[in-house]
Amino acid sequence: MASNAAAPFWRSAGMTYITYSNLCANLVRNCLKEPYKAEALSREKVHYSISKWADGKPQKPTLRSDTPED
Repeated sequence: MASNAAAPFWRSAGMTYITYSNLCANLVRNCLKEPYKAEALSREKVHYSISKWADGKPQKPTLRSDTPED
């Protein structure tokens, strides 16, 4: 039998662990002083590639990013 008495506070607040973890990471990054803050923010960017498939073969991959284009 599982009890909610020992549930983590992030779950009690209606958050997932990933949401809680991202919130904490953003708070820590924003508390850093320069030049460490700029370095930490640059590592936050995520790049990935997507390949569409046609006739059972992958097409040319396209590079994507989670940051807006300038």
